[in-house]
Amino acid sequence: MPVVMESIWPQLEHLLAKVTKPARYIGLEDGVTDLDHDPRRVAWLLLYPDTYEIGLPNQGLQILREILNERPDAVAERAYTPWTDLAALLRAEGLPLFSVETHRPARAFDVLAFNLSAELVYTNVLECLDLGGIPLRSADRGPDDPYICAGGHCTYNPEPIADFLDFVVLGDGEEVVGEITEVLAEAKADRSTAPDARQGVLRRLAQITGVYVPSLYEAVYEGEALVAVRPLVPEAPALVEKRTLADLADWPYPKRQLVPLTEVVHDRLNVEVFRGCTRGCRFCQAGMITRPVRERPAEQVRTMVAEGLRRTGYDEVALTSLSTADYSGIADVVDGIVTGTDAGDLVSVSLPSLRVDAFTVDIAAKIQRARRTGLTFAPEAGTWRMRQVINKLISEQDLYSAVDSAYSQGWRRMKLYFLTGLPTETDEDTLGIAELARNVVEIGRRHHRSASITVSVGGYVPKPFTPFQWFGQNTPDELRRKIGLLRDELRRDRGVQLKWHDPRATFVEGLMSRGDRRLAPVVEQVWRRGGVFQEWSEHFAEQLWVEALADHGLSPDWYVHRHRTEDEVLPWDHLSAGLHKDFLWQDWLDALAEHGLPDCRWTPCYDCGACTGYGIEHVVASAVAPAGGSQGTGQDLGRGGEVPVSLIPKALSATGAGQA
Repeated sequence: MPVVMESIWPQLEHLLAKVTKPARYIGLEDGVTDLDHDPRRVAWLLLYPDTYEIGLPNQGLQILREILNERPDAVAERAYTPWTDLAALLRAEGLPLFSVETHRPARAFDVLAFNLSAELVYTNVLECLDLGGIPLRSADRGPDDPYICAGGHCTYNPEPIADFLDFVVLGDGEEVVGEITEVLAEAKADRSTAPDARQGVLRRLAQITGVYVPSLYEAVYEGEALVAVRPLVPEAPALVEKRTLADLADWPYPKRQLVPLTEVVHDRLNVEVFRGCTRGCRFCQAGMITRPVRERPAEQVRTMVAEGLRRTGYDEVALTSLSTADYSGIADVVDGIVTGTDAGDLVSVSLPSLRVDAFTVDIAAKIQRARRTGLTFAPEAGTWRMRQVINKLISEQDLYSAVDSAYSQGWRRMKLYFLTGLPTETDEDTLGIAELARNVVEIGRRHHRSASITVSVGGYVPKPFTPFQWFGQNTPDELRRKIGLLRDELRRDRGVQLKWHDPRATFVEGLMSRGDRRLAPVVEQVWRRGGVFQEWSEHFAEQLWVEALADHGLSPDWYVHRHRTEDEVLPWDHLSAGLHKDFLWQDWLDALAEHGLPDCRWTPCYDCGACTGYGIEHVVASAVAPAGGSQGTGQDLGRGGEVPVSLIPKALSATGAGQA
């Protein structure tokens, strides 16, 4: 196991005058506690593979940092990917990647844990390993190398980067990091240098629920097709189950949110009010893999907000979840915060995840008492037909009522977010986005002459463990054509600003989202040729990805643009998000038949599988649906009958694979 090394700060300090934003690297945030690097403790380095200002607000790493540092057998620090200027200087000076708190080298830690929230950061993982002097591939690491692991939503299909990871954590991390620490502490105490010692530790880790060790599995192919991913040793389960916390009340973290010394994104107090979602939006991986819903008690939310605001000095709090307006008693909680009865001073409240069918005049009025924060609504699709396909069951009237509530309370500008490239999408559906945008501006101008909106359009990427995991993604050319339709349609609408995500980046995201282990050499080649910070538009390099695929004889159409069949083995079939595969397939067929499926939080269970085995059925504080919870316009919202297989090509092949 690694030995404790001293801080590199004396060698690093003089370099910071030569880089942009040196405050990224100095640490010293309010909330950092003294750390004891006793050699007997398991040392964790928690990494966000992007810049400090993007990664610092990540609540997952902050929560795990606190939990680990409260343990007597662990110590945890953080690191972020150095920007290209500092990375070049570190290599030139022979200095390694370091922790932010104490500036210890990455190799001084026993385990490096990456948070993977987006596929385009995969090359940054390799950048961090290389800067840390750690072999890129798990197979090349020895007894003195740290263990490399990852968690986060992307790890529900870690196969494209499986060769680089020693183990992966599926699901909630609060409990499992303690069990991993115990295994590593035992190995550290043993101090074995035997050639098979590392393999023995990995086998013990594989027996922990929620831990996946890729090297203990074999991927089997026949031609282009993946036919199996099977365990090689008895300790490796045939199906790796995710970890699920039963009760958020037991984990009131972070207790001491970090307050940075420099500007970061989302620079405010963040308090998670619930985890999971049962709305059933078929495009949304987060809503599927985080089931079931678990609410934090309202009193605990109020306490976390009051104490957090008092300690940090922030005057804005974000109540976070996948759909914050669905939180039971949200109006009362917001009222207590903005009036100062809970927080001590007048503060503003941000609800980052707003469902338009749960946003009311009452909520709008409460939010606007202090500084108005931004409002973003996500209709996702431009027509009711399309919203039935994706199961985003909000009507035009739901949207118009929500924006009218906001404009009436003083907002003059807001954002609408849409997806394009969804299954069965037609040009009429695409142009429906423009129609909704115009109508929203018209509503706004009844209240304010200068009312306007920003329409943001992202290309849809099918994700694992969603009903759309079988869908062939639109090509970049097709996405560009659809964006062109919108741009032309909205050209003369001065109250509407149109923004869109680069279709080329959407292609690479899709490649990594549903790829298999054969993509590891592609990721490595892109990194070796300078492809870092691929999520940053100024660094994104599509040609590197195209060339790497060609050099390794891999087809972009095979991985990204073709439709999958029901009997196809998917690269993540040996992993479990708690959802029955046959449930997802039936929901896919229901989507093609344009059948909506109501929220099971307020209706009978549809047995997706998420609640099985956790002692959780429906963890909600109230059996009353949220106010304003319209379920569309009266069309059939129940589970549809089985769709004939013959319908699938009719629904999807009108313009070719990935273009429907």
